[in-house]
Amino acid sequence: MKLKFLTIVALGALLMTSCGGDTKKEDNTSKTPAKQEVKKETPKPAATDTKIDLDAPTLDKQGIGRFKDVKIAEKIDDAMAEKGHQIFKTNCTACHKFKKRYVGPALKGVTKIRSAAWIMNMVTNAKEMLEKDPIAKALITEYHAPMAQQNLTDEQVRALYEYLRTK
Repeated sequence: MKLKFLTIVALGALLMTSCGGDTKKEDNTSKTPAKQEVKKETPKPAATDTKIDLDAPTLDKQGIGRFKDVKIAEKIDDAMAEKGHQIFKTNCTACHKFKKRYVGPALKGVTKIRSAAWIMNMVTNAKEMLEKDPIAKALITEYHAPMAQQNLTDEQVRALYEYLRTK
């Protein structure tokens, strides 16, 4: 009985010494370096060099994409604007409102401060615009939500622009 008791006590003492303590002993015999934990940081939008006033007109800027020097008639094409309204309801209302900031910027009067080419390029080439265009970079910094790629045809994006002109 004494032997059984002594064995249990010895095992208990052995367990206590092998598991106890918060300090780690370094094993210098290992030739492979210890793995270092690498923290992955969430990529932040690229900061622009200078602060851009997002409300300032930039009608001379074309943006980056296939639309260049888009010619717009002075009079709004109502039929085209109606098609654009349907496209807006389907593709844009999840992120944009006209009179207030939402996920993306308010769009009331956007055609008075951005060129047709810039808006159409932003809608059809959002990824590259957000990477390279200073205004788009400032927008992503402000809103923290990238513009979703819409996959619209040239005719659809032109109709959408015509609808934006009505607001």
